[in-house]
Amino acid sequence: MSEQTIETPQQYPEQLSDILLVMDKEKKKIQAVTGIDENGNLKTVDADKKNQSQFMRVDKSGDIFSNFFSNFWRQLKDPTHFSFFKVPAGEAEETAKALQQQVDAPTKEGEAVIAKHEVKEPKEQQQQQENKKGMETTQAKPETSEYRYKPEQIDWETMNNIGLSKERLEKVGVLDSLLRGYKTNTLIPISINLGSAVTRMDARLSLQPGENGNVVVAIHGVRQKPNLNIAFFGHEFTKEDKDSLLKSGNMGRVVELTNPKTGEKIPSIISIDRLTNEVIALRQEWIKIPDEIKGVKLNDEQKQTLREGKPLYLDGLDLKNTQDKSAYVQFNADRMYVEFLFGDRAPKQVQGNEPLRTFRGKEFSDEQYQKLTEGKTIYVTDFKDGKGQPYKGYVTLNAETGKFAFDFKNPDNLKNKVQPAEASKTQVAVNSDGKTNEATKNIKEPLKSEQQTPKDQKQQQQQKPKVPAKSKGIKR
Repeated sequence: MSEQTIETPQQYPEQLSDILLVMDKEKKKIQAVTGIDENGNLKTVDADKKNQSQFMRVDKSGDIFSNFFSNFWRQLKDPTHFSFFKVPAGEAEETAKALQQQVDAPTKEGEAVIAKHEVKEPKEQQQQQENKKGMETTQAKPETSEYRYKPEQIDWETMNNIGLSKERLEKVGVLDSLLRGYKTNTLIPISINLGSAVTRMDARLSLQPGENGNVVVAIHGVRQKPNLNIAFFGHEFTKEDKDSLLKSGNMGRVVELTNPKTGEKIPSIISIDRLTNEVIALRQEWIKIPDEIKGVKLNDEQKQTLREGKPLYLDGLDLKNTQDKSAYVQFNADRMYVEFLFGDRAPKQVQGNEPLRTFRGKEFSDEQYQKLTEGKTIYVTDFKDGKGQPYKGYVTLNAETGKFAFDFKNPDNLKNKVQPAEASKTQVAVNSDGKTNEATKNIKEPLKSEQQTPKDQKQQQQQKPKVPAKSKGIKR
């Protein structure tokens, strides 16, 4: 008889693994992931029992899964085109149906299912950063999901003296993020007893490498306001720098900072920690820009604008709970991702008091830009809709807000009943907005430029309603 006297339930592979489900944001269909091909394209099958043997299985362990998903994300050609969900292997088919139902007919109950299983892209799990000695005390650094420190490396006796016992850090839910190398995402009340005086404060915390393999806790106390009147690693803040930092929290440009120990010049962007008013820098080389923001695909020039720390105006955003579909976005050095600038944080005008030159993914030529700034209407023939098809329309500029406006009709000549751009209205409504009309509702392909009716015999056949076959009856 075996020395093992306590029996444990047998665990099958399905109990030890999870299934990765995916939703193509364009097709709005939930499927199971089977892998990635050599070109970085996602391979999927329907999430039903007959395809179970093809499902990609991933280890349930949190750390192992985090590492797997980070690598998986990097290998994928267009990861932002998809939403991913992790579900137990035995529940894959049932959960896939629930997710699909939520996609087709959203409900509050379905939102909970989405939230429970959705896997966020790795960069959203890495919004905090560590601080190091010297310059790195304010130089943010990207982190991975792996643990950087071990609990036994921490001097818990010293931590207890400032009211930060291991039990308390676990209770408030920050110990795990600290061990991974992140700053706490909330302020923690602490007390420092100096014998003759006791200091109490709210602060963000982070761990830093110390001597002899130990780690020390860094206390990022709350400041009354950012100190912008002294040089920041060799950079003297200009009036424009200060105005931008105090208004939006981001400086809006790349500057060279000097490492005081090595003399290295480091191109960086600068932001303000909104919880503590600490000045935070991020190396430009660590800036990662997504391919798409709320349904708007970014071109190379737009990505470069964000890499340079500048604000970028985007139109046609898929924003919920608001009728406004446009906003400014900017990369934040402290949060380490592209954030939205709303209200007073949003610039009315950018760079030299001139409006941005890009609208709906289209960069205006010098001639077009000049006309817009003079208050004139321009006619643009090469906008691209959601399916990549060109369309036409009229653009004007609101001088007060610095925002562009679009119309299929010429606002300068509203008396004309038919304008050239009207032909694009149906095309854009179908391809970009998902709407239908009677003349094209059964056509399977994207509408071509200015298409309003079936273009050929094949599409005419698609439009014809299917007539049920007549019963031949029973021969007697």
